Amino acid sequence: MANVVEVKVGLHCDECIKKILKIIKKIEDIETYNVDKQLNKVIVTGNVTTEEVIKVLHKNGKNAIPWEDVKPNPIAELKITL
Repeated sequence: MANVVEVKVGLHCDECIKKILKIIKKIEDIETYNVDKQLNKVIVTGNVTTEEVIKVLHKNGKNAIPWEDVKPNPIAELKITL
């Protein structure tokens, strides 16, 4: 059964995204991967764990944390009603 791994990674520019995709593609046993530039989120499915994905990204100089550890931005959640 495939795991869904979600991590937060700095996706500041197209070069960062290219580097991260190159890193992710080398991980064994992945089935799919997706990058959400707006959320700075990488989603990987396959026979991998969150720890494995983070370890590979850290080894290649990219800071990554599990998505569940990301704190919500209260400012972004504010809704102005008139």
